[in-house]
Amino acid sequence: MDEFYVAARGESAPPVPDGPLLCDGRDMRIVHNAFLWGYQQAPGLVRDVSAGDTDRSAFVGRWLGDLDATLHVHHEGEDQLLWVKLEQRAPACALHVGQMRAQHAQVQDLLHRAAPLLADWTRTADPATGEALAGEYEHMLEVLSTHLRREVVEVVPVAEKVLSQEEWEQLAEHGMGAIPRSRLMPQLGMLLANTPVAERAGFVDGMPRPVRVMYRMFGRRQFEKQYRLLFPDRPVPQTP
Repeated sequence: MDEFYVAARGESAPPVPDGPLLCDGRDMRIVHNAFLWGYQQAPGLVRDVSAGDTDRSAFVGRWLGDLDATLHVHHEGEDQLLWVKLEQRAPACALHVGQMRAQHAQVQDLLHRAAPLLADWTRTADPATGEALAGEYEHMLEVLSTHLRREVVEVVPVAEKVLSQEEWEQLAEHGMGAIPRSRLMPQLGMLLANTPVAERAGFVDGMPRPVRVMYRMFGRRQFEKQYRLLFPDRPVPQTP
């Protein structure tokens, strides 16, 4: 998806401060790839559930709820750990940070609108509710396709010049710390499945060693089982 992360006509990026790179922000693109993939799948997963098939709606609903919760945590980490530092250390980036904050608020509003629909549809597998939910996820994808792209193009290059590697890694630690262990490994598999092959080794090497070991011991199997149940007609992506 490298060709996706480019500025659109009329968009501008803040000036990048001089000096060396202090952190490596490439993992943000990997995380964003996974979110975009997840919300691309969401409307179809909902619409494919037969009316009244509450076993299927419960399974798909849990996966979608996990996706929504992880997106919320991802944005929460940026709100708490990223924006103020950028405003203080790169004041020329303040306008773009303000745009990122506004887009986060828009995403949070969409999550709030989707939540009761998701709860009702998960319980009932009602087609009308499912169609409304699928529509909310289509809107979510539209918003995220702009927000996640612009964040990588406009914000990450500045962050790489003003945040230490330790400060940058706090974002990932916040996200991993908030994800229940029961869904951590399948979500890691989703990240790896959406990481370009050429970048997987570097991404895996950057993970804490215990996480790497857990994924190889049992996490890969959890991801593959979940994927087969979600998409029974698709081959399972290979992950390291």
